[in-house]
Amino acid sequence: MNQYEHKVAVVTGASAGIGANITEMLLDNGITVVGLARGKEKIEEITQKRSFKGTLHALKCDVTKPEEIINSFKWIEENVGPLTILINNAGISGKNNIIDGVIKDWKDTIDTNLIGASVTCREAIFQMTKNNIDGIIINIGSTAGHQVDDVDAFDMYIASKHGLKALSESIRLHLLRLNSKIRVSSVSPGIVETDIWVSSGVFTKEEFDKNFKTTLPFLNVEDVTNAVKYILSNPPHVKVVDVIIKPIGQK
Repeated sequence: MNQYEHKVAVVTGASAGIGANITEMLLDNGITVVGLARGKEKIEEITQKRSFKGTLHALKCDVTKPEEIINSFKWIEENVGPLTILINNAGISGKNNIIDGVIKDWKDTIDTNLIGASVTCREAIFQMTKNNIDGIIINIGSTAGHQVDDVDAFDMYIASKHGLKALSESIRLHLLRLNSKIRVSSVSPGIVETDIWVSSGVFTKEEFDKNFKTTLPFLNVEDVTNAVKYILSNPPHVKVVDVIIKPIGQK
């Protein structure tokens, strides 16, 4: 991790859960972090809890709006410096089955989980290439991107995570053709205990606590952060393609 001290990292969905925890880990390692989320104030609360070695900048950015992503990356380059690390973490998991789902919910899921990540990858690669930075992109996917489970109401979420996995591999191959040393990695966690299930409207807190929290095995957000830290801890000649982690007991 020492090679990234004072470098610039961008974390999407940095206001809570996995994104906030990854942000804290990067700050602990002396990295300058620009956190992107719809709730800028929630990002700023991170540095109000304790002191960090690195510096945090909070930007309001809705990843479903490409113009906000483009403007954010422009601000970053002009005010903080070109980025070396991109962590694509923003994601939603609403009830979005195909049989009787709502088209707007489908679109929100794809726009957040796949199109938003596509735009941030494009802007990051452009900025890294322009500034001769052999950076790294880490996309936070899911085991749902590796297999299709028989789970009701998650059709479009599963499709979006399969798309993100394919996107990561396509970008890797494209960068190879360009002889670029920019690395693209993925972290594919199983079920993680975060507020995404409630904030996305999948379950009420009471439903989640009663039907899932006490019956299913969960990863902690720190488990995902540790996978990200592992990827970043490798030397520049090592490209970690994907890290798949599951809680003990998940089928």
